[in-house]
Amino acid sequence: MSGERAALILTERPDWHTPRLVRAIEARGLPCRCVSPRRCGIAVGHTATGLLIPGFEDALPAGVFVRAVGQGSFEQVTLRLGVLHALSDLGVPVHNDARAIERCVDKSMTSFLLARAGLPTPPALATQEAEPARCILDDAPDQVLKPLFGAQGRGLQRLDGPDALPDAEAVGGVYYLQPFIPPRTEGAWQDRRVFVTGGRAVAAMTRHGPSWITNVHQGATCEAAPADDEPAALAVRAAAAVGARYAGVDLIQDRAGRWLVLEVNSMPAWQGLQRVSAVDIADALAADFVERVGAGSAGA
Repeated sequence: MSGERAALILTERPDWHTPRLVRAIEARGLPCRCVSPRRCGIAVGHTATGLLIPGFEDALPAGVFVRAVGQGSFEQVTLRLGVLHALSDLGVPVHNDARAIERCVDKSMTSFLLARAGLPTPPALATQEAEPARCILDDAPDQVLKPLFGAQGRGLQRLDGPDALPDAEAVGGVYYLQPFIPPRTEGAWQDRRVFVTGGRAVAAMTRHGPSWITNVHQGATCEAAPADDEPAALAVRAAAAVGARYAGVDLIQDRAGRWLVLEVNSMPAWQGLQRVSAVDIADALAADFVERVGAGSAGA
């Protein structure tokens, strides 16, 4: 690739988010090239960089912004994450890097790291055997079974006892359980999403759901929330705990009024949040990304 170095945007397809992100980054003087992670690989001895990235055969990108890793087989996803690891090892700023993505995609590791950082988060059990899960359900029947890998509220199940535990094949061989957190007011299903970039909360919303699954893709409605209150501060700490440069952090308030961190999303969407936020979220992401790329170039 000739001319000025460009940023690589890894994205599966043209979506609502990518064009806005590209415009915001390019408005700061950094050209972008969008590539599907499916087209990337390792090319030792075949390219100058040792990587197979269309448009970057002869020179590394100035920086990489990961919008998506994409669905695929275990081998395909491992290869895509391997490319991200290689880019980081080569000194390219990757936003978010493979380590942060791995920590967030695996909800059990997110739970472990949040607790280790001293953040309030619900108890969690991740096990490959049914018996420990049945014991938890016997002691505390109202549990939420979550896919270890999952998003947008898909695959969540609320279990009322050990007999409700599905077969291992139905959950990919892993049972990941957290206690159900009842709403502060009966029937008022809501949680908080805080968007963090560059170590600060830039936007937040309260999601009101028609049921206990309070996700926009499951029919929840959104309203603006403060980005400078207690849950926002917890969200910043949660993103740092998993090593995410940007993140969508989900929190919920229990009956006692205590905020709990539920999840950290390393490749969050922000279309619903943007509808209720006065902050241009793509612009905030671009500002942090371009600053980081510039700092990396200065230190090269």
